[in-house]
Amino acid sequence: MDQSGNFKILNLGEMALTRLDSRCLYTLLICMAFGSTLSSNAEINVNAPQDFEIVDPGYLGYLYLQWQRPLSLDNFKECTVEYELKYRNIDSENWKTIITKNLCYKDGFDLNKGVEAKIRTLLPGQCTNGSEVQSSWAEVTYWTSLQGNLGTKIQDMDCIYYNWQDLLCSWKSGMGVHFDTNYNLFYWYEGLHHALQCADYIKVNGKNIGCRFPYLESSDYKDFYICVNGSSESEPIRPSYFIFQLQNIVKPLPPDYLSLVVKSSEDISLKWNMPRGPIPAKCFIYEIKFTEDDTTWVTTTVENEIYIARTSNESERLCFLVRSKVNIYCSDDGIWSEWSDEQCWNGDILKKASLFFLIPFALISLLVSLVTCLVLYNQKDLLKTAFQTKKEVFSHQETQC
Repeated sequence: MDQSGNFKILNLGEMALTRLDSRCLYTLLICMAFGSTLSSNAEINVNAPQDFEIVDPGYLGYLYLQWQRPLSLDNFKECTVEYELKYRNIDSENWKTIITKNLCYKDGFDLNKGVEAKIRTLLPGQCTNGSEVQSSWAEVTYWTSLQGNLGTKIQDMDCIYYNWQDLLCSWKSGMGVHFDTNYNLFYWYEGLHHALQCADYIKVNGKNIGCRFPYLESSDYKDFYICVNGSSESEPIRPSYFIFQLQNIVKPLPPDYLSLVVKSSEDISLKWNMPRGPIPAKCFIYEIKFTEDDTTWVTTTVENEIYIARTSNESERLCFLVRSKVNIYCSDDGIWSEWSDEQCWNGDILKKASLFFLIPFALISLLVSLVTCLVLYNQKDLLKTAFQTKKEVFSHQETQC
């Protein structure tokens, strides 16, 4: 019994030791493999891109960010090298991030402010035993030449794209500039080979205070860049830069041919024609201002017809007018047109006016008829009397004969 029991205990101990040894061996193998991976990845390095720079091609804010492949990529010829690019205007809180395989990237910037960018090389995991390898950052900044005092810049720049056809920009002179100061406008959008100067300035006392643009072919839904700089013999003038998209500053014509029809004692139909011009019908939203006696309310619609209900059957005057704007399906923003001419309905007033004129007219007509009858009656009596007199005279003459 004792020997048998001791033998049994000994077997259990051996089994425990064997199980423990296998666990340790498994753990050791995992650690060795992980350590080997770390050691392998730690030995892989990649350099940042070379010759990183920001290039201004003269497009008034549309800049090129370009670079060259990093050194020491001979061991990764079969790998797809990517680049992580971050950039922003210097006072912006948010970076724009781009992952690209190219050696150049283009975008628009506000040149009233500085530009900063940074880039690094990325090696994918399939080339580096499973873990992505990143280089250090290469950084660069860019400032355009901002000569002149801040107060010499133009003020109150305002650009409107009238009826999606005619672009007009206007501005005011800077604060306290010398009398000989004059400003010039330049513009560019993708599709033009180079920046163009305004060919039709709006002038006051010989000074440029605005620009009428020519027909701008294929300019919609693109960044439109403007620079207004100036010249003076007394001081340098600070240039001003602007970026916008034309479809977001469209001011349509107002609708016309308004129609107001009272269909019943309660229902009213308001209709108008779509504004003339190249803007598609689907791009309009309308605002209607409706007045019933002394009550006015405003509503909007995307159709050029709307039905409303009268609040009172005793309404004496109903009027409405309407204006238009490019809607959110065709632009991010827009400018309301001018209000149309007012169209009114004066049904009850017309009835009262009719009664006011009809009653006197009826009385006058009746009086004229009575006078006419009396005159005719008197004429009839006179004719009868004259006929009797003539007859008696004739009879008397026959008796004498």
